[in-house]
Amino acid sequence: MELGIGMFGDLAIDTKTGKPADAKIKLQEILEEIKLADEVGLDVFGLGEHHRPDYAVSSPEIILAAAAAITKNIKLTSTVTVLSSAEPVKVYQDFSTIDLISNGRAEIGVGRGSFIESFPLFGYDLKDYNQLFEEKLDLLLNINNNEIVNWKGKLRSPVVNQTVYPRAVNNGKLPIWVAVGGTPESVMRAAKLGLPLIIAIIGGMPKQFQPLVQLYKDEYKANGHDIQQMQLGIHSHAFVSDEPAVVDGYFDNYAAQMNRIGRDRGWPPYSRAQYEGGLSKEGALFIGDANEVADKILYMHRLFGITRFVAHMDVGAPDHKLMMKSIELFGNKVAPIVRKALVE
Repeated sequence: MELGIGMFGDLAIDTKTGKPADAKIKLQEILEEIKLADEVGLDVFGLGEHHRPDYAVSSPEIILAAAAAITKNIKLTSTVTVLSSAEPVKVYQDFSTIDLISNGRAEIGVGRGSFIESFPLFGYDLKDYNQLFEEKLDLLLNINNNEIVNWKGKLRSPVVNQTVYPRAVNNGKLPIWVAVGGTPESVMRAAKLGLPLIIAIIGGMPKQFQPLVQLYKDEYKANGHDIQQMQLGIHSHAFVSDEPAVVDGYFDNYAAQMNRIGRDRGWPPYSRAQYEGGLSKEGALFIGDANEVADKILYMHRLFGITRFVAHMDVGAPDHKLMMKSIELFGNKVAPIVRKALVE
C-alpha cells in the first residue's frame, strides 16, 4: 500500500482583520513540506485546486512542477484537478511536463469538483456539470492513449488529427485517478473505464463506504478489467503528533475551516463532539499519535483492501513547524508500522 500526503494550501484567517495569511509564505512552506515528505520516504504527494481566498493553491500543476525539481522519488499528483472546468489538452501538457521534469513521477487526479467556484470563473454553466466531466475525461483519456488525437463531443469543438506534446515518459501515458466523494455513478464510471479510484472520506464512519467500494470492485471485474491491476485509495483528513495537547488544540484549526466551508453550504457549526467522534476508531479523522494513525490506516486496509492512503494534513492551516513534525512522524513512524504489518 502506498502512503502519501495531500494538501489544499489552507490559509489561516486573521480573526481581527478577517484577511487570509500571505499566500507567498504558504507556497514556500508547501515546497518545504513536499521536500520533507520525499526525504522521509513517502510514496505520493497531492495538491488540490481551489479558487477561494482561504486557499493558496489554484494551479496544483505549477507547485508540483516546482516540487519536481527539488524531490527525487515521491510521486506528484493533483488531488484534484477539477476537470469539468479545465481544458484537457492543457491538463495533459502540464502534467506531462511535470513527468519529464521528475523523470516519470507525475500523476493526475481528476474530479467533477465539490467546490464549484471554478465554473463561473472559467465560463462554464453548472447545468452541464455532469456532461462536462464525462466529455472532458473522454478527451483526456484519448490524449493520454494516442499521440494523434481525433475526438468529438457536444460541449467542445472537435479535435481532428491533432498532436499533443510533450509526451509523458511512459510511452506518453500518465496514471489518471478518478476522485469521488460518494456518488455511485462516479464510481461506476471509473470502474467501467478501468481507472484507479480514490474516495474522499472526510466525515461519518468509513465503514459506511463499504457498499460503494464493493460496487467499484464488482463493476471493475464485470467490465473485463484485471482485478490484480485494480488500484483503490482513500483520501482522509489527518494529522500526527505525539503531544496530546497538539491533537486537542488542532480542533480549533479544524473547526474554523469546516465552519468557513459550512457557511457556504448551510452546515451547522462544527462541534467538539463531532471532532471526538472522528477521532474514535470508527471515525473518519486520522488524527492522533503515530500508533493511533497507523492502526486506523491498517483498519482501512482490512475494510476496503486499499492500495493507497493519502493523509490530507493542512485543514485549517496548522503552524508550519507542526506540519513539518506531522510529516516527519508520518514518514518515520506511521509508515514503518503500516509497512511492517502488511508484510507480516
